[in-house]
Amino acid sequence: MPARSKARKRALDLLYASEMRRESPVDALDRAIADGEGPTNDYTGVLVRGVVEHQARIDELLSSYSEGWTLDRMPAVDRNVLRLGVFELLYADDIPDTVAVTEAMALVRDLSTDESPPFVNGILGNIQRNKSSL
Repeated sequence: MPARSKARKRALDLLYASEMRRESPVDALDRAIADGEGPTNDYTGVLVRGVVEHQARIDELLSSYSEGWTLDRMPAVDRNVLRLGVFELLYADDIPDTVAVTEAMALVRDLSTDESPPFVNGILGNIQRNKSSL
């Protein structure tokens, strides 16, 4: 598995676990680093901190583009994969849009429900298509 794919998986783990524990993802990341269990790839920190920094806008877009679904109704894995994907689409200039969507799809294919890949692909695809107007 490529290094950035591992970083995305670790970022998802941190976002998901912190949500389940009702704690800040940045606090979870900082604690993992302090305990020597932190990510070995700095990109994990970029992702976690970036999602937290832009979460209000990301969640606003997800709510708008996920017709008929509230964020609370989405499976937690899907919600956090979508947050990572939108962050990479809108704020990670060094990541091609296709890579951001493909990596998000790989995560939900491996870690979520059978219905998740088309759902995630649809939302990220629509955001990608409308990116210039966002």
